[in-house]
Amino acid sequence: MATIHGKAPLHLLLKEKITMSIPTPTLDNLCEALPDELKDIRLNASSVLTGENLQATQSLGIALSCGYFVKSDDIVLAIKTDLREALGEGSDPIISDAIAAGGIMAMNTVYYRFRHMIGKESYSARPARLRMNRMNQPATSKADFELMSLACAALAGCEMCLKSHESSLLQLNVSEDACHDAIRIAAVVSALTVGIMKG
Repeated sequence: MATIHGKAPLHLLLKEKITMSIPTPTLDNLCEALPDELKDIRLNASSVLTGENLQATQSLGIALSCGYFVKSDDIVLAIKTDLREALGEGSDPIISDAIAAGGIMAMNTVYYRFRHMIGKESYSARPARLRMNRMNQPATSKADFELMSLACAALAGCEMCLKSHESSLLQLNVSEDACHDAIRIAAVVSALTVGIMKG
């Protein structure tokens, strides 16, 4: 049975959402390669992933979903590598939800931002007819999936999506502080993509 550094069985740690920190050497190396002009981003990347309001698995899951959302192969590979190194197969639910949240929110933020920006009742009355069943079948937890979705909504600037996912999180007894930290992670991932651009 898989363990982390000789501690409790992995499935029990995941059930408790892992209060310990998760080493991120691959992501750290990516951030260390940022140019001096982005020293602030390098430092921010470290601080937002070690906040007090999110578990380590939640923070990395949010960052990973944002990496998928902004289509950054480098960020996705770094976070997946660190998760798999630390959690082994226990990282599978986190990675699965990050892929699902990033993809579904790439769809939803286009559609619902259109409806909101146009502001016509005729469009609002039409059914979306877009499948998004995976949102109700998270591999981690409903709260974790909603946090990933909220962060992606912020990256897209979709007001309707932001309000919907923030409301869902509050109903799930997730604190405003945790929601705020999810947005901070999204902001830093967005900035990180600038720093790792080639050329």
